[in-house]
Formats: sequence, C-alpha cells, structure tokens
Amino acid sequence: MKQGKIFLLKAAVYVMGIVILCLCVFALPTLAHEAAAMNPEFAYLQYPVLIGLYLTAIPFFYALYQALKLLNNLINNLGFSKTAVHSLGMIKHCAGSIIIIYVIGMLFLVTQNALHPGVALIGLAILFLTIMILLFSAVLQDLLKKVMSLKSENELII
Repeated sequence: MKQGKIFLLKAAVYVMGIVILCLCVFALPTLAHEAAAMNPEFAYLQYPVLIGLYLTAIPFFYALYQALKLLNNLINNLGFSKTAVHSLGMIKHCAGSIIIIYVIGMLFLVTQNALHPGVALIGLAILFLTIMILLFSAVLQDLLKKVMSLKSENELII
C-alpha cells in the first residue's frame, strides 16, 4: 500500500514536470507573441517577461528533482535521513527563489504600468501557492531534524 501511494506521488511529480515543460516550450512563446500583437504598446516587454518565466522554471524543475529524491528515500526506508532533510531544504530554497523572481517581475510590470489585473491574479495565486510550499517544506524539515535528534538521543541511551 505504501508503494502505491509513493508511486502515485511520483506519477504526479512527473505529470507536473511534463505539463510545465510543454507549457514552457509550446504555450508560452505563442502566448507572448499573441499578447505582443494585441498590445503593441507593451510589445517591448515580451522577452523580459518570457525570460522571467523561464527563470522560474529552473528552480521549479530542481524542486521536482528534489521531490523525486525524497520519494526515493521513502521507498528505501530513508525517510528520516540527512538526505531527506537536505532535499526538503533545497525545495524550500527553490520556492524562495521562485517567490523572489515573481515579486521582482510583478514590481517590474507595475513600474511599466503593464500589470493587467488577470496577470496579477495569476501571479498572486502562484505566489501564495509557492509560499505555502515554502512554509510546508520548512515545517517538515524542522520536524525531520527534531525526529533525527530524538532518534540519535534514543540510540545513545540504549
């Protein structure tokens, strides 16, 4: 049963990665081109926005890689290990970098008077989801550290 749950989680990670990769390769350039054609006064922002979105894809895919490492640790019964704590820490740092890139991008668009309300809502939704991931991974990392210290104290007592 444990293997089935972990398999579903791994499948979800792979599906997320494939969907975001397809969006980055196929949808984003087309959407950016269409947005530049519909709003020629903001056409100069097409490539800076695309670069910003592609910059957020880098930590996203690295966080997915760390999530897969964490799931492999669970399969190998290494859930309470330093590598698991490290993976959670890297996921936390990736989420933080995505937050920073999105905040800088949204501030840049505000200064250019180009932050459309729909884009702002999507950006805020991504920001809040990323903040939740950051907080969740930070809490899990702290819990794992405490469990590992209790485990090492227990081993010393016995």
